[in-house]
Amino acid sequence: MFWNYWRKKGKTPRRMPPAGMTADDIRTQSSVCTGETMIGFWDSHTGRLQQAVVVRNDADIAAFYRSYGWEPPCGN
Repeated sequence: MFWNYWRKKGKTPRRMPPAGMTADDIRTQSSVCTGETMIGFWDSHTGRLQQAVVVRNDADIAAFYRSYGWEPPCGN
């Protein structure tokens, strides 16, 4: 309880991307069966997403980028 007093409020720690991955390696992938969309780091060697998270809208995608300290791409 005492230690929570010194904790910075409103700041979440940045997540670390997998080794060797950058913002250019982020991709989305949709399921053919369920239509569910996931975002994560694309590993070209295995053909799979790493650290994948389910997203439902553009705000979730922007939150994924910001959790790693990157700005989301413009949706022109």
